[in-house]
Amino acid sequence: MGPDPVLPPPVTRLVPTVAIAPAQGWPAGAMPTAASGLAVNAFASGLAHPRWLLALPDGRVLVAETDAPPKPADGKGLRGLVMKWVMRRAGSGAPSANRIRLLRDRDGDGVADVDSVLLRGLNSPFGMALVGGTLYVANTDAVVAYPYREGETHIDAAPRVIATLPAGAINHHWTKSLVASRDGRHLYVGIGSNSNAGDNGLAAEAGRALIEEIDVATGASRVYASGLRNPVGMDWQPHSGALWVAVNERDELGSDLVPDYMTAVRDGGFYGWPWSYYGQHVDTRPQPQRPDRVATALVPDYALGPHTASLGLAFYDAGLLPAHYRNGAFIGQHGSWNRRPQSGYKVIFVPFVDGHPSGEAEDVLTGFLDARGHAQGRPVGLAVAADGALLVADDVGGRIWRVTPASAAGNRPASTGD
Repeated sequence: MGPDPVLPPPVTRLVPTVAIAPAQGWPAGAMPTAASGLAVNAFASGLAHPRWLLALPDGRVLVAETDAPPKPADGKGLRGLVMKWVMRRAGSGAPSANRIRLLRDRDGDGVADVDSVLLRGLNSPFGMALVGGTLYVANTDAVVAYPYREGETHIDAAPRVIATLPAGAINHHWTKSLVASRDGRHLYVGIGSNSNAGDNGLAAEAGRALIEEIDVATGASRVYASGLRNPVGMDWQPHSGALWVAVNERDELGSDLVPDYMTAVRDGGFYGWPWSYYGQHVDTRPQPQRPDRVATALVPDYALGPHTASLGLAFYDAGLLPAHYRNGAFIGQHGSWNRRPQSGYKVIFVPFVDGHPSGEAEDVLTGFLDARGHAQGRPVGLAVAADGALLVADDVGGRIWRVTPASAAGNRPASTGD
């Protein structure tokens, strides 16, 4: 981990390392362990695989209850059977709820007491962004728009398609993350690869492993950055204004390769996938090889550990948590399946100074694995609520966790509205 990771040689095996934390959920009364000076409580429970969050300025919180869509051509052969088994054992693979739920804490006790379904009938929704009176949702196959009025608890309007996205019968990395530019003129969509390392042929990777920029007014799009195996959480760094992304790197090169990472995204930058990793470390598996592309591969800014499945990324620009967290990055690490010992399964924090990482990563929420190595929960998306609390989506646990200062837990003023 860190800005200058030392990478070991790759290790390839006929049968990849598989070490899954079986999903079991939280026993009654159990919850994650917060870092010193912080407290955690369940903001909402009983949700159907909550993966992604959008905190609205009026205090409401949107939750994408979602899972993978049908992928009939993904999962064929021995590797495919193994991956399907991995997903089921890890707590995924059930039919997707395909909805966005709206939550609100009206009485200020730190627990949502308004719970309604804002949108139904979506197609494996993930990323969300609100720009003025328009709510954008990234389904697995398209970015769509809905009119949104503050205070409404259900939207009946038909979706308006802004841009189609690559999906299809393989659709290996199905999640499509989404963030709007500060001026609301552009949307940025994270689109993952259609394989681990080009396994399905490079033709299947058209329009994938990249961040796409969409002009909201015209629907025109362009590749903003490429060579990103699975770009998921995106956010704007408060000090520098740069777009940062958390990226899941490739598997089956050993327990200590390749580190997931977060990086400031350079417009037009190429980050190596599939031909190289962490800059210009060549991966010999993709064919044909492209030394010309490898020569241009950028080195990411900060390694987040191998196989941690670092998905959520949220910069902290509020004032509720201690000043130490100001302008730094929280990362939700969903957890490994291709590593011994297991890694991830926690929320970490990386401090920033002057727009750049400064210091070692710190644990914020732990305890998602029990003493037997079973997953009580798995953190995914993160959001900073209007009151300054950190919210954490836990898909295996079916909950949203709320992180506050220990002295302020459950003791904030009631929010307005409703």
